Amino acid sequence: MDEKIEKTMQSLKKNRMQPYFVQSREELYEIIRGLIKNDKLITAGGSMTLKETGVADMLINEYKGIYLDRSEGKNPEEVGEIFRKAFVSDTFFSSSNAITEDGELYNVDGNGNRVSAMIFGPKQVIIVAGVNKIVKNIEEAKLRVQKSAAPKNSKRLNCATPCAVTGECNILSTGKPCEGDGRICCSYVILGQQRVPDRIKVILVNENLGL
Repeated sequence: MDEKIEKTMQSLKKNRMQPYFVQSREELYEIIRGLIKNDKLITAGGSMTLKETGVADMLINEYKGIYLDRSEGKNPEEVGEIFRKAFVSDTFFSSSNAITEDGELYNVDGNGNRVSAMIFGPKQVIIVAGVNKIVKNIEEAKLRVQKSAAPKNSKRLNCATPCAVTGECNILSTGKPCEGDGRICCSYVILGQQRVPDRIKVILVNENLGL
């Protein structure tokens, strides 16, 4: 195991999060199945990593009637109701914008449903992330969002933001965040040491995944 990965895992443990490291998709699925075997309700936040790894499809195919996906919402009101049900779910799945070597999870959200569920509500939170999400500290985490995650997500979602055009956050060029309805960087959350031990599980996949 890479020294950086090992340090990050030890730091996550110190911060009372349970880390895992997997080399394959099969190993990833096996761990997930074990963690959610007794669940009655499973939800998830928006994540390219969950799609790329096949976790989203696995949940849809193997946990019918238990996994509630946002795609089931027929209109914004129904999607919003699915978001709110995350707070009473047994397990909430997501990825993280960045994971520091100090064992912190850094995330920036638009609607806030993803970061809210990470903080409180679901009995268990499972974070699936590629090793490319590991950064040295919070400053590097912020830069990762400003130079990669936010611009790519804005472009993918066809948001009317400067970063979707320039490829980097407006803060880096003007010193000020962008404004308008299209802005996706609204809530900035750092998850450090947790009050409930092992509520958050972080599965690091030995691949480059997500944005």
